[in-house]
Amino acid sequence: MNPSLNDLQPYAFQRLNALLKDAQPRADLRPIRLHIGEPKHPTPAFIRDALVAGLDGLAVYPSTLGESSLRKAIVSWMEKRYGLPGIDYRTEVIPVNGSREALFGLAQAVVDRTRPDPVVVMPNPFYQIYEGAALLAGARPEFLNTTAEGGFALNPGQLPDSVWARTQLAYVCSPGNPTGAVLTLEDWRQLFELSDRHGFVIASDECYSEIYFDEGVAPLGGMQAAHALGRDGFPRLVMLSSLSKRSNAPGLRSGFVAGDAAILEPYLLYRTYQGGAMPPANFAASLAAWQDEAHVAENRRLYKEKFDAVLGVLGDAVPARRPEAAFYLWLPTPIADTEFARRLHAEYNVSVLPGSYLARSARGVNPGENYVRIALVAATAECLEAAGRLRDFYKGL
Repeated sequence: MNPSLNDLQPYAFQRLNALLKDAQPRADLRPIRLHIGEPKHPTPAFIRDALVAGLDGLAVYPSTLGESSLRKAIVSWMEKRYGLPGIDYRTEVIPVNGSREALFGLAQAVVDRTRPDPVVVMPNPFYQIYEGAALLAGARPEFLNTTAEGGFALNPGQLPDSVWARTQLAYVCSPGNPTGAVLTLEDWRQLFELSDRHGFVIASDECYSEIYFDEGVAPLGGMQAAHALGRDGFPRLVMLSSLSKRSNAPGLRSGFVAGDAAILEPYLLYRTYQGGAMPPANFAASLAAWQDEAHVAENRRLYKEKFDAVLGVLGDAVPARRPEAAFYLWLPTPIADTEFARRLHAEYNVSVLPGSYLARSARGVNPGENYVRIALVAATAECLEAAGRLRDFYKGL
C-alpha cells in the first residue's frame, strides 16, 4: 500500500460522528444538521431539465478536455464576472468533475517529489483535501494560521523564507472556508511577489465566490487580481470554481479550473490518465447553469435573507458575526469546541462542526479551537429554529 495513506487523518465528519456517538439527543426535538456545507436550496428546474435532455450522450465517450461550447460558456462567464479579457478557451480553461477533484489532482501534477523536502502551503483552518493532496503527492503541509486577531487574513509572514523556498504549491481559499474572509488586492500582491521569488504555483479555491451579501460588491477573484496587477498570462496561478454552491448542484460534480496554460497542460495530461472526463449529461446541465445568472442572484437573496433573520434571533446573546461571503457562521465558543458541539447535539439536537477538526496545530496554536462552524444551508425556517435553540444553549453556558 502507498505508505502516505498512513499520514492521512480521519475526515472531520468521521470525527464528529465518533464525538456524537454516545451523546443521545432529546427525542422531543427534531434533528437540525448544520455541520456540513451541503446546499439545500432546490437545484433550478432548468438545470435538471438540461441534465435529462443530455442523457443521449451516454452512448459516447466524453473528452477529457470537454466540449468547446462549455469552455466558451465558462470563459464568457469569467469575462462578465471578473472583467477578464481574452481568456483562451482552448488552453486556459478545463471543465472538471467538481473543484474537489481538481484541488487534489493539481498537487499530483505540480509537486516534484524528486526535489528535497517539497512543501505545500495552505490556510489553517482549511479544506481537508488540501492536506490530503499534499501528503499523497509526497509533500509536507505547512500552515498559515488565520485568526480573529489578524482579521482572519492570510499572513505569509508567518513562514520563513527557508520554507517558502521549498514551497511548490500554495492553496488559498477566498472566500474562505470556514471564516468567509476575502483576500484583498494587497493580499494577492504579496502572494504573487512570493510566487515570483520562489517559483511556486498558487491554486485559488473560489467555490464560494458567488455567495455574498451586497450585490454591488462581489468578492475579488485571483485571476481578477492578477489582471488588475498587470500579470499577463496569469503566471503560476490557477483558480477553481464550482456549480455546487453557485447553482445548488453539489451532486452534479461540476466545476472548472482556469489560469496559466503552462500549468493546465500537464494537469490535463494527469487527468487523461486519471479518467476524469465529465459525463455528457453533466456537461449539458453545466452549460445551462453557467449561461444563467438569474438563479444565482436569487440564491444570494435567499442566503442574505437567512443570515439577516438568523443574526436577528441570535442577537447579543451569541457573539456571531456576518462573514464577508460564503454561508458559514464561524462562532467562538465559551467552552471547548468539541464539548460545545457534543452538548448542543445532546441538549438541543443541533449538529455543528468543531473548529479544531478543520485545523491543525501550527506554531503552538490550533486556530480552530474554541470555534464551531455552522452551515446556514437549510431552509430559513429550520435555520431560525436552530438559531433559537443555539441562543438558549449559549445563554445557559
